[in-house]
Amino acid sequence: MQFSDVLNERRSLRTLGQFDVDPDLIRRLAEAAGLAPSCSNRQPWRYIFVYNSEKLAELFHTLAPGNYWAKKASLMIAVFSHKELDCVIKDREYYQFDTGMATAFLMLKATDLGLVAHPMAGFDPEAARQVLNVPDDMQLITLIAVGQKLDKVDPMLSEKHFQQEKERPIRKGIQDYIYHNEYSD
Repeated sequence: MQFSDVLNERRSLRTLGQFDVDPDLIRRLAEAAGLAPSCSNRQPWRYIFVYNSEKLAELFHTLAPGNYWAKKASLMIAVFSHKELDCVIKDREYYQFDTGMATAFLMLKATDLGLVAHPMAGFDPEAARQVLNVPDDMQLITLIAVGQKLDKVDPMLSEKHFQQEKERPIRKGIQDYIYHNEYSD
């Protein structure tokens, strides 16, 4: 797939098909993340790839009710880091930015492989931390539900989610988020 196609295909869909998770897939996703830039090449990102059915069931219990659709994921990826793993320059902590870039690379690779990778904020981070044994000093930034991309919308989605699957949400125009030479209102 051409890079521009990958960018255009990437969506946070909620229709997730089942697929077999194998070590090669995990390696390919992890290697894509590993190519991301980071401050002084510190590479602060950490991932837990969850595909064991019992562990998935435990993790699904930590999801907010609105993320019911994620329970069809064949793979969940926990994204975490700590500020001490990356540059801290005065009051600027780079670990979240750098981890976000690596996670974007991972999600784009998932899209390239015909998968949906949907990041979520709707989960209980303390409960998920316990399920995954994430150390207390690490920040559990997000969970990503991963499933096979399907052609048909899942009829079990809520009406709102069903409608959202049909077409890409309207994106802001670049005039809404870029400035030339300096900030202006």
